[in-house]
Amino acid sequence: MNEPPENIVILMTAANEDEGARLAKILVEARLAACVSLVPQARSFFWWEGKIDEQRETLVIAKTRREVLPQLIETAQKHHSYSVPEIIALPIIDGASNYLNWLATEVKRQNDFGQIN
Repeated sequence: MNEPPENIVILMTAANEDEGARLAKILVEARLAACVSLVPQARSFFWWEGKIDEQRETLVIAKTRREVLPQLIETAQKHHSYSVPEIIALPIIDGASNYLNWLATEVKRQNDFGQIN
């Protein structure tokens, strides 16, 4: 059986660009993501409280590693304005080796005791 990819992309929406930028800085400063990109003016349609809702949001794209995902989710939820923020992880199956090596060096690593350094 193949091991899951270590490098992942997180997709998250934020209420606006300011919130997205604040979340991006928190995640990068904490070394929970090597890079976070913002795509302003996403238009989202979704079910909420029994009806279809529509909102303008900012898409937050974080490049990180699977091992810090639980801490990234906890941190993002703590600082997010939504009661149920979208935070989903997608595998990076391949890419430019120099970029993937850089990503791996910029995100916290777990030590042999399971603690994140």
